[in-house]
Amino acid sequence: MDTAFRTPPHSTTTDGAPRTVGVEVEFANLDAPSAAAVVRSLYGGALEPEDPHRCRVTGTRLGDFAVELDMRSAHPGKTEESDAGPLGKAVGKAVDGVVEALRPWWGNIGSLVMPFEIAAPPIPIDRLAELEPLFAALSAQGAAGTDASPLFAFGLHLNPQVARTDGDYVLDHLKAFLLLAPWLRREIRVDPTRRLTGFIAAFPVDYAVKVVDPAYRPDLDGLVGDYLEANPTRNRELDLFPLFAHLAPETMAAKLSDPHVRPRPTFHYRLPNARLGDPDWSLAHDWNRWVAVEELAADRDRLDALGTDFRAFAAREALDGWAAEAGRRLAV
Repeated sequence: MDTAFRTPPHSTTTDGAPRTVGVEVEFANLDAPSAAAVVRSLYGGALEPEDPHRCRVTGTRLGDFAVELDMRSAHPGKTEESDAGPLGKAVGKAVDGVVEALRPWWGNIGSLVMPFEIAAPPIPIDRLAELEPLFAALSAQGAAGTDASPLFAFGLHLNPQVARTDGDYVLDHLKAFLLLAPWLRREIRVDPTRRLTGFIAAFPVDYAVKVVDPAYRPDLDGLVGDYLEANPTRNRELDLFPLFAHLAPETMAAKLSDPHVRPRPTFHYRLPNARLGDPDWSLAHDWNRWVAVEELAADRDRLDALGTDFRAFAAREALDGWAAEAGRRLAV
C-alpha cells in the first residue's frame, strides 16, 4: 500500500487556513515519562510531568503533546466544594487525602490493561508525515499495540478539522462514512477485542439506510436530532458528538447531558487499530482510508448512486456483500 499521505479534496477551511488533524494513539509497555521523552527527542520542547502517569511536552516544533494513562482515576482532579458543616468538610478533606495518595497505585495497576495515550496537537494536513517517525520510535522503545495481547483494545483516533460548518457538508461526510464503513472495517481488520468492547460500535443498519437515501436532506438541527435519536452514545466508529456540540450547542444541550463531550470543529474517527510494533503499519494507511471518505463526500453524484445501491442491498438483506461492492466501486 502507498505510504504517501494523500490530500483530501478540501485542504483548507472557508477562510483559507490549512486544515489540521489531531492524532491520538494508544499503546502499552511504555510509561508516560518514557513516551514523553521519545516525543521530546524527535520534536524538541520541554517535558513537564504532571503526575506519575501524565506528562506534557510543550513548545515542540509541532505544538504541545499530552501523554497519559487513559484512566481518569489515576490522575488528580479538582475537588468540589461541599455544603457540609465544618466536621463534614474535615472528614471530606481526610478522605480526599487518602484518595490522592492512592492514585499512583491505581495507575500502576491500571497500566497493566489500560492504554497509555499520546495526543498530538492539531497538525496541518501537509505535515502529517512528520508524525510517522514517532510511531517507529515508540515501537523501537518497546511500545505495544493492540495486536500484542488479547487484553489490548487500543485504537488510533483521527480528528480531521472540518473544512466547512454547514449542514450539507457534515451530512455528505456522514453519508460517505456510512457507505464505506463496511469496506473500512474489512480493510482495517478491526481487532476482535476492540469490537467486543463496544467503544467503536457500527451505526444501526436502519439508521444508515435512512441517511444514505439521496432524498434525505434535513437541516443541521434535524440532522443532529435524528442522529441523537438513533445514536444516543459516543461509542460509534465515527463519533459526531464533539462536532455537533460545536455546531449546534443548544440542540445538543436540549437532548444530551454528557460532561465528557468536548465541543470541537472536527470529525472524531475512532475505527483504526493502533498497531505499534507492526513493521507493516503506517499512519498513512489509515489516513488515506479516511481521505477516501472525504473524496466520496465531495462527489454528490457518486454519493447518491452508492446510496441508492446500498439501500437496494439492504432491502435484499445482502449487506454482507456490500464491503466488496464498495471496494470495487472505489477502485473504478
